[in-house]
Amino acid sequence: MQAFLKKLVFATTTALLISTSLTATSLWAEDTPTKGGSLVFTLGQTPRHLNPAVQSGTATGAPGAQLFAAPLRYDEDWTPQPYLAESWEIADDGLSVTLNLVQNAVFHDGKPITSEDVAFSVKTIQENHPFKTMFAPVTEVQTPDAHTAILKLSKPHPALMLAMSSQLMPIIPKHVYGDGQDPKAHPQNSENVVGSGPFKLVEFKRDEHIILERFDDFFMEGRPYLDKLVMRIIKDPSARAIGLENGEIHMSTFEVVARDIKRLQKVDSLTATPEGYAAIGPLDWLAFNTAAGKTADINVRKAIAYAIDRNFILNAIHLGIADEASTGIHPGSPLYNADVENYEFDLDKANQLLDDAGYAKGDDGMRFKLNIDFGWPEMKPKAEYTKAALKKVGIDVTVRSSPDFPSWAKRISNYDFDMTWDTVFNWGDPVIGVHRTYQSSNIKPGVIWSNTQSYKNDRVDELMEMAGVETDTEKRAALYAEFQKIVTDELPLYTTNTLPYHTVYNNKVGNPPLGIWASSSPMDRVYLKQ
Repeated sequence: MQAFLKKLVFATTTALLISTSLTATSLWAEDTPTKGGSLVFTLGQTPRHLNPAVQSGTATGAPGAQLFAAPLRYDEDWTPQPYLAESWEIADDGLSVTLNLVQNAVFHDGKPITSEDVAFSVKTIQENHPFKTMFAPVTEVQTPDAHTAILKLSKPHPALMLAMSSQLMPIIPKHVYGDGQDPKAHPQNSENVVGSGPFKLVEFKRDEHIILERFDDFFMEGRPYLDKLVMRIIKDPSARAIGLENGEIHMSTFEVVARDIKRLQKVDSLTATPEGYAAIGPLDWLAFNTAAGKTADINVRKAIAYAIDRNFILNAIHLGIADEASTGIHPGSPLYNADVENYEFDLDKANQLLDDAGYAKGDDGMRFKLNIDFGWPEMKPKAEYTKAALKKVGIDVTVRSSPDFPSWAKRISNYDFDMTWDTVFNWGDPVIGVHRTYQSSNIKPGVIWSNTQSYKNDRVDELMEMAGVETDTEKRAALYAEFQKIVTDELPLYTTNTLPYHTVYNNKVGNPPLGIWASSSPMDRVYLKQ
């Protein structure tokens, strides 16, 4: 883990990078990869389009990572590896990153990939991608020659390295997307895609499938191993499970239904594993409105946390397949700090906090009323459990469902709530996916997955600002450790567990995507065993 952060601040030579890459590759393969064949795997939803430069989310990330290459790729130990950039150098002052591109890379239409395309891709992402913090400090991209791109920064930005992964920084062709059309609505986001990655588009048929085939002129010799990727769009988890059981489907990622996962774990021909989601960083938490109503009282928030049995959530709701999490940083991150208040289940402490805060029980045994919301069906069991749990300490909870996700998002983002269960991703580095939840400057009405808790703490803002530019490994970890202690103590949200995403694959699949980005990483090394 520490090796990853150290690589953010030291220049790396080409020879060392190539050596590291070859070592990582050898670890991926259990035997000699075989070429050919078609891998069938699933997407649980239909992506809006296939261009991750202007669209967030794993539905776009999975096909996008195959269609478009990125400067870097990451192994399972959070160590950056060469990809379109065969080497890179970080300036001693942290204010520039020089990417040395491979010499023989071409787009799917045969035109060379150059530093101009890197500069254009960064600009397009800055102007169109919802994650504004990823490249906010990048002031320009210099292109002294066709194979050198120098990212100039206004301040050190250790999150930049993870931001150069396939999920977040696809290299798109300037000669296609620089035609003056809106990149978000460009027709070649979904048809006739001109990519830079190991596979090229054959067909995108909405709600049915995305078919990709091997790009023979991919810049990594001998890759990809597969001839074809068939991504079947199957929204019903039970249907996906049946397809995996009968061998019709080779692999499915981002599986989350506990009963299906438990069933598939018993199938001899399949492997079901939670490995591979550390950078995605999915967390479940109970978020509070800290600006209005009873939940503005920190004692109420703490009492609620003590009244909720995390073990019940882990074992009864998630059937033992989810991991405990205590802070807004995913436990798979090297920056996670487990040394925080864990709010072990304690009804006596919960009742005492409410008594001391002056919320006496009435004749009916209730102290006050609260609403609890949830945005999608999978969260309903947690909402209903919370209602039952809080009744034991005298809080009368009404569970409110929304007719659809946009309705829930509108309600929460406009602060019309007391509590809501939510799932939010870290997206690799805290600067990208964690800060947005806690920054006081990110309280933005109408914007979901911003600071919808209306949480304000000057020291927390200061810690995030310092950690966001700190390039020393230990100092950065210490800043985030203090940050996690404060936000866990003040509880703008109560984190309970990692979302139990699993990858389920047939044992014929070699080198399944089990790094840190799951299927949002390139699958050029995946193969089918004979």
